[in-house]
Amino acid sequence: MDEMLKLARDFYKDEYADSVLYAQLAKVEKDQRIKEEFLRLSSIESKHARFWHDFIKRHGGEVPKPSVKRFTVFGVKLLRKLLGPGSVASLLEMGENSAIQKYFKYLTAYANNLSEEELEELRAVILDEIEHEKFFYESKKRFHAENVRDFVLGMNDGLVEILGAVTGLSAVYPNSPKLVGISGLIVGVAGALSMGIGAFISVRSQRQVNESIRGRMEVLFRVSPEKIVEEIKGRLVEGGVPEEIAEKTARELASKGEAVMKLLVPESEENELRSALYTGLAYLLGVAFPVTPYFLASSSLVALPFSILLAGSALAIVATLISLLSGISVKKKVAEMVVTGLGAAFLSYLFGRLMEALFHVSAL
Repeated sequence: MDEMLKLARDFYKDEYADSVLYAQLAKVEKDQRIKEEFLRLSSIESKHARFWHDFIKRHGGEVPKPSVKRFTVFGVKLLRKLLGPGSVASLLEMGENSAIQKYFKYLTAYANNLSEEELEELRAVILDEIEHEKFFYESKKRFHAENVRDFVLGMNDGLVEILGAVTGLSAVYPNSPKLVGISGLIVGVAGALSMGIGAFISVRSQRQVNESIRGRMEVLFRVSPEKIVEEIKGRLVEGGVPEEIAEKTARELASKGEAVMKLLVPESEENELRSALYTGLAYLLGVAFPVTPYFLASSSLVALPFSILLAGSALAIVATLISLLSGISVKKKVAEMVVTGLGAAFLSYLFGRLMEALFHVSAL
């Protein structure tokens, strides 16, 4: 019973915080459709909070004082301004999916402790959360949230790789900061081109593979409808559907033509050129942080700590964005990325010292 009430208190605080978050997002949202949806979601989350408030009181528990994490509200608003509505849709979809899983586990674990009325209300809450997740999933597709991923990962690669490069070069050329900066820029531009081309080829190849499969499916539809039935049946059976049900379902689906084609081979909505631009430009942005101090300092060893400080701060920001987008702990992700990024820089510096000692290139 204690654990049941403890979880209910957490749910109450989460729903209250979500209702405030949606209301705050509605205030700054310019897209009228999304603004209205945020207001509606805020009202529904407020209703969910009241359910948990009353639930806790009915079961003799103490209702906690709700609070709102200002950092979360600020972070989501900032993400909206910097990376657009797609990033917010991706983040909120993750949060709704997490709520669905938690509520389902709660319903399964404590079904015997709840009244029939409470069970029905909790099922209604879960259905609301599923509907919310669907809205954010559709919004994410509408605003190309996949390019947010390209931007964040591209910037992270630029930061880590070029920080390692200029740190290693600082040990080799301690008295030539501009040489280190120029070398870092050259490596950075080459890396940005490589990352951009890689993203372009990856997305384009996936599109071509899907188009090839769709072409094969279209031929099967026209030449041998029975083969399509077998294809659909096989996938249903692989997914755990009993064979006799899979057979009947496959025959019904096979008659739907284009709709089944989209089910079997989803169309890729990613644009290879946009993905390449996001990735390449984000990589160059990541390059700017560790490289800039070398064009301003009198020596590489003076520039090095400022380079590390700027890159470390940028890594912390990128880690925060990644954690917000994926729903994982901000502290853990920041610690992980900053430690690994700076650790790579330290190892690069040691390697640079080794090269300088072996080849005495700093005198060149």
